[in-house]
Amino acid sequence: MNISYSPIGYFKSPYTEIKGMPIQPIGAEDKGFSHVYVLYHLHQIEGYDLMIKPFLDTKRHGVFATRSPKRPNPIGLSVMRLIRVSGVHVFLKGIDVLDQTPVIDIKPYVADFDQCNADRFGWFEGKSRNATYHRSDERFAN
Repeated sequence: MNISYSPIGYFKSPYTEIKGMPIQPIGAEDKGFSHVYVLYHLHQIEGYDLMIKPFLDTKRHGVFATRSPKRPNPIGLSVMRLIRVSGVHVFLKGIDVLDQTPVIDIKPYVADFDQCNADRFGWFEGKSRNATYHRSDERFAN
């Protein structure tokens, strides 16, 4: 089976290289909905490893237990603040992707549907606050 998608648009981002980019939207600082999910293609990532050392830990973990960009299918997902929509342009806050990253889809964030009372966070326990200040490095660059 082969699956293909066409981009619906492209990010205009201040980040032109992977190194130094925020690793999550919280590290980057309307109308209708306040937040949206954005699905995008990680176009500068090649290959993948099933075991990786993620940004917020020194131990190796399975790729599906991380938010590593180096995945079997290089699809990114972020929740971003919706600033406004003007014609075909969507203005967002909290962008954590490279300039010209292809956007696959945008969906509204709806707390009644999307929020859950998670009680376990695996190896992320106590580390997620570090995403505010941590920046990408060369580990996932090609």
